[in-house]
Parts: sequence; structure tokens; C-alpha cells
Amino acid sequence: MSSLQAPSGVVMIRPHHFCSNPDTQADNAFQTASGDPEAVRKAAIAEFDTAVSNLREAGVTVHIFDDLGTATPDSVFPNNWFSTHTGGQIAIYPMFAPNRRLERRWDVIESLKKNYRVQDVIDYSGLEQDDLALEGTGAMVLDHIGRIAYTVTSNRAEPVLLERFCTHFNYEPMAFVAQDAQGCDVYHSNVLMTVGTEFAMICLAMISDPDRRREIASRLEETGREVIDLSMDQISNFAGNAFELTGKTRIFALSKRALDVLTSSQIKTIENSATPLPLSIPTIETAGGSVRCMLAGIHLSPRERITS
Repeated sequence: MSSLQAPSGVVMIRPHHFCSNPDTQADNAFQTASGDPEAVRKAAIAEFDTAVSNLREAGVTVHIFDDLGTATPDSVFPNNWFSTHTGGQIAIYPMFAPNRRLERRWDVIESLKKNYRVQDVIDYSGLEQDDLALEGTGAMVLDHIGRIAYTVTSNRAEPVLLERFCTHFNYEPMAFVAQDAQGCDVYHSNVLMTVGTEFAMICLAMISDPDRRREIASRLEETGREVIDLSMDQISNFAGNAFELTGKTRIFALSKRALDVLTSSQIKTIENSATPLPLSIPTIETAGGSVRCMLAGIHLSPRERITS
């Protein structure tokens, strides 16, 4: 059941001042209006706490950090500012929106060092001064088994930085252009695809170049994945923004909204490899991200004693 692709632990940030971030609305077509600020804040916290409870009940180790700042509305999406890797490596990423740069927290990194074996921390965040961004596992969907970094080209995924990351961490970059049904560029790779141990979900129709579309589908199949081709409507309901984890069994965490738009055939393919775990987060999804964005996977070896 254990898999390089499906970590058994995650970092999550409880969003005490959640709202839809006005600084990212220009290029995030998934964002919608939030409503009354206080009601939104309370609903987001309730959704977060229920999601944590469901993940822990499924056997996933969840490390929670409280965000008490008022200037970090997207803090609930920590997978964008750091990632962890087998061999004891952590990457810190440069963010496109200035207020998202405030989400980086060294207490999170120090806690990981305390609980897991960390050898190197590679910090790319200084490149924000050159207006370069590479927003972690939002910008890149990483195949940890095949060592491929699937990356939608955007202002949140600078090609030079992608090459640098891939050189440091031994991934092959596979960059491509993707657009939604309205012809808008997709802002993050992880809204249109996810890669599990034995299957991958992707909206191939959103990949603009037909040759690149065929090449990506072929690479996914070559690395042993059954490809579940998602529709644009399913993507608009966050079906691509999901994450395979290892708990008591192998599970597939996704939002209830996402699960509701999958076909019975697609669900059966998932169930051949993992148990779907739907999490209800409608308020949090108004910020333009879903379950995958909330989970920063821990691909590190634990020390003997772990504290939350």
C-alpha cells in the first residue's frame, strides 16, 4: 500500500482570517465572491476542522498550524510556498502575489526538521526580487515515481525556475500551455490534473497543442497510470484538484463537489487503487483552490517521535 506518490502526512494551515484574495483574482478564474466576511471566516474554519477530522480518522498524520495574520487570506493553501521530498529535502518557493509571500513561515519548516529527517532546505524565494515565481505543487504536478514535473506555463511558473528546480531535485520538466473553455490561461497545473500511484486524472482538452496533449497522455500511461480524462465542466468543479494519500489504506482526498461530478466509471477506476475521501469545503473553494491546495504533502522520513 505504501507509495512514493502518496504521503502519509500533511501540513495544513487553519485560516482564521479567510477570504477570497483580491490580489489573485485577475488570473484565477476559479475564484468567486465570498459573501459576509465574518460568516465566511467562521464557515471556512468549520470546513477546515471537519476536513482535518476526516483525514485523521482515515489514518493520515495531520500537522496543523494556526494562521493568526490578517494579511494572508490564502494561507489555507500552503502547498504553494513549500514542498518536501524523499531524501530529506525541502523547497521554498517564490510567489507571484505580494500578499501570498507573507504565507511563508519558518516555524513550519523548523517543526518539520524536528519531526522528520531534513537534510537540505533549498530556498528560491529570493527570486521574487526579480519578479520570478514558481508556486510549488500548485504550479507543478509532480510524478514522484516517474520523476516528471508537469507544469502549465503561466506567470506563476517561470520556465527558468522550473528548469532550476528540476535540476536540483532530479525531475524532467514537461511544460505545456492550457486554457479553459473561455480561452483563459490556466493559472495552476493542479487544477487540471492530479497524479496518483496507479491512475492520473487530467483534462486533456485544456492542453492547447494537440501534439503536446498526446505526448502527456502517453507519458502518463508509460509510467503505469490509467488515465482518467476529465471534462472542462468537471475541472470547473475542482475534480482535478485532488490528492492521493496513505492512511489506514490508500485514500484519494477530493472535495465533495468534485466527487459529485465524476462518473461512475471514473469513480470505479479510482476505487481500483484508492478509497475516495470526499471533504466538504464549499466556502474555502470560493478562494479558487480545493482539497489539493490545502494539503502540503510530507515526503520525508519521520523521526522516531512525532508531535503535532
